[in-house]
Amino acid sequence: MALLLTGCAPIPRPSVVTLGDSVPAGTACGCDPFPARYAQAQHAIDVNLAEPGSTAADLRAAVPGERDVLAAATEVVIMTGANDLAGSFDDPARYGPVTAGVEADVVAAVAAIERIHRVPVIILGYWNVVRDGRVGAAAYGPAGVAAAARATAELNRALQAAADASGARFVATLAAFHGPGGDRDPTGLLAPDGDHPDAAGHAAIAALLPPLAAAGPRTE
Repeated sequence: MALLLTGCAPIPRPSVVTLGDSVPAGTACGCDPFPARYAQAQHAIDVNLAEPGSTAADLRAAVPGERDVLAAATEVVIMTGANDLAGSFDDPARYGPVTAGVEADVVAAVAAIERIHRVPVIILGYWNVVRDGRVGAAAYGPAGVAAAARATAELNRALQAAADASGARFVATLAAFHGPGGDRDPTGLLAPDGDHPDAAGHAAIAALLPPLAAAGPRTE
């Protein structure tokens, strides 16, 4: 009887742990952010540890304190770096030092996660490190919009490099917001602040994430 009961024990639900900034935290949306949508689609538990204002260094420092949830994770999703670069997006001289720091912090964070529990890690890129769409155009003008695009590209390269170095999987969000040619107005996917996704934007990000069974280390 004991063997029979043991054999019928329920299989634990998978869990997805998300680390990062105000985007995965769902700031300005008033909706279920993409981590919750993704976890629901995967029949998984959503453990969203994202914090508005968080930087890559903050994320790295937070990993040891989340040992218990990370030890039980089926997958970890990371979205970080925009806050590191947002304050200097219009200063190209800062791109290199800032993005190098982000890359190092993300690589170290993934290594720390793997010391706790070897688990697939997804690193998400950004469509913009600052405000975008009509709000961004009004705030920055053409030169500022171009600078934001350059800063975002530099950050995404650093995040891709961090994924390559750590064996994580990089998932880009740029085309989801700006279209395959990079020239689509993303306003319809953004909250009124122009800085964060609205419900449609979060749904678009969630749709980019691979099924849990296919989320092993790989970059694309």
